Amino acid sequence: MVWKTVRAKVKGGQASTAPPLGPALAQHGLDTEKVVSEINELTKGFEGMEVTVNVYVNTDTKEYRIEVKSPSTTSLLLKAAGAERPSGDPTHKKVGNLTLEDVIKVALLKKHELTAKTLKAAVKTILSTAAAIGLTVDGKEPKDVLKEVDGGAHDDLLLKYEDEWKKGR
Repeated sequence: MVWKTVRAKVKGGQASTAPPLGPALAQHGLDTEKVVSEINELTKGFEGMEVTVNVYVNTDTKEYRIEVKSPSTTSLLLKAAGAERPSGDPTHKKVGNLTLEDVIKVALLKKHELTAKTLKAAVKTILSTAAAIGLTVDGKEPKDVLKEVDGGAHDDLLLKYEDEWKKGR
């Protein structure tokens, strides 16, 4: 039983059977339309962003497994804030503003790569990244929002996304 890996960078939700992905899948005897459709379904949450996709193919049975590598937390935050690059001086120069809901959505996208056991812990991790790259959250310093999250001020908003966090865990 030999497993081969097909790696490709695709735009979220926009993979196609065109080269390089289509021919690479076809050479392993896979139904390219079916695999590309599955890739698009798995990557639709990263629409407009480039993601790495690994397709592991068993060359004997034609069985396959798709793994999607999400963009970095920094890339997701910058996109949500509409900023091009991180601040070189995050303490004094801010490059954009996010809503707490944006932070929660990034936490949900990154949940499989975070070690956080709860949505609240994941949000706190993402807030720390936002602070490090010069973003504000709801017009405030991320460390202040972090204190509010710790104090329970945003529990209603977190509760709204709790079911989505628990899915797939």
